[in-house]
Amino acid sequence: MTTRSWLRRARRALAAAGTTALLLAGLLTGAATASGNTSQGPCDVYAAGGTPCVAAHSTTRALFASYNGPLYQVRRASDGTLQDVRVLSAGGVADAAAQDSFCAGTTCTITRVYDQTGDGNTLVYQGPGGTGGADTAAVANTEALSVGGHQAYALHINPGNSYFAYNSAGGVPTGSAPEGEYMVTSGTHVNNGCCFDYGNTEIDHKADGNGAMDAINFGTECWFGGCTGTGPWVQADLENGLFSGGGKTWNPDQVSQTSRFVTAMLKNDGTTRLALKGADAQSGGLAQLYSGSLPSGWSPMHKQGAVILGSGGDCCQTNRNASAGTFYEGATVKGYPSDATDAAVQANIAAAGYRTDTAATPFTPGAKVSLGATTPCCTGDYLRHDTSDDKVVIAPVTSASSAADKGNATWIVRAGLANSGCVSFESADTPGSYLRHYAFQLHLQPYAGTSQFAADATFCAQPGNGGTGYSLQSFNYPAKYVRHYRLTGYLASNGGADAWDNPSSWAQDTTWLAAAPWS
Repeated sequence: MTTRSWLRRARRALAAAGTTALLLAGLLTGAATASGNTSQGPCDVYAAGGTPCVAAHSTTRALFASYNGPLYQVRRASDGTLQDVRVLSAGGVADAAAQDSFCAGTTCTITRVYDQTGDGNTLVYQGPGGTGGADTAAVANTEALSVGGHQAYALHINPGNSYFAYNSAGGVPTGSAPEGEYMVTSGTHVNNGCCFDYGNTEIDHKADGNGAMDAINFGTECWFGGCTGTGPWVQADLENGLFSGGGKTWNPDQVSQTSRFVTAMLKNDGTTRLALKGADAQSGGLAQLYSGSLPSGWSPMHKQGAVILGSGGDCCQTNRNASAGTFYEGATVKGYPSDATDAAVQANIAAAGYRTDTAATPFTPGAKVSLGATTPCCTGDYLRHDTSDDKVVIAPVTSASSAADKGNATWIVRAGLANSGCVSFESADTPGSYLRHYAFQLHLQPYAGTSQFAADATFCAQPGNGGTGYSLQSFNYPAKYVRHYRLTGYLASNGGADAWDNPSSWAQDTTWLAAAPWS
């Protein structure tokens, strides 16, 4: 029996076993195991409610208790080799260590996110070598997190990254058929670009009129005006508009969803009803943001049955995605889920244990740290700011060094100025001045308060490219890392046009030991 047939049979059996109320009650009792799996996943909950998943995607965990396959695929930059990242065990979390090993010493991108339903709705990046188009695949290790105490990686989408799936036999609702959707995203990595969507979209990558889309939108874009608050908001992208409720007038019940992890839900019966819900994905219940009529002119719906992630529907064959957002997991279901099912799905998500901590880390905001080089030539050298100018270099520091030298080589870890999931480094002896890159060289400069400075001064700590310690990935140039080259600090990729991109000893030069602070 094929995996696809087995999954379908298992879902049908589960949906038929007992009453919905009893099943939902039982599904909430699943306990986590040592491998991070639970007795049920969100798609088991949906099946129990009579609204089975027809597309299910995640880079962090299985969405069915029985799923034991690949979550996503990565491509290694050094040689173009592909590898699937699977779950640790059936129903469990991603095997992030396998990704770390495969991608050590180079960068990887996420080229596809597998459909766990077996219905063939696997998301592939919209770019050359993917589904075609002008976008690129997202870098695979920009954001690390933990799920159920195990490390995982998010699909961290920046402008220019997006994913698409279409399978005519995939079962995603079309026309005015009812459907529901959810995703777990982040309230801290957003923008107002069009459009960070997940859900039902056009098959031709064109804006095909009112009701051709039915996708969750999450961001700070206020389409029709009159918005309350700063966002981000859970809205509905129904094509030709982002809707906070059932009309073009701003819905007063909308509230910003600023949690580090956010549950976003949309359900639409295709003819009369639309509902939007949001919650902190770590705890608590869902907030009803809207429940009522479809917007006038958008009923009945004309859905086409493709799936989009990270962009609007009229993307990205001849243009590029402008939105930013984070995707951890999500699904599309057939039918209009009940409120009880929605609540049970949220409870399952909260029980999964999404956390920002991946392990004990020296990069805790407020901590002091010194960063030691690991290249054999320079193991006694530390990253420090120069005394004669604002450049950042490496130089020897020992217990016999002067207090000034020790201060120059000590940094205070701060929450990332551009993304709180990453970090920024404030000089311990020059308060208010931060490590930043400018023209790909490292400098120590006073915080200017601009978004450009914040992005340039934000770095995401990753497992060391050299196999030990840590590597500091640039937030706004994720293929580049903090590197020392000829004793000077740079932002460098593994091969490139600049001298400091020289691949020789790149892995070691971009790897740092987090040492006890010198001052």
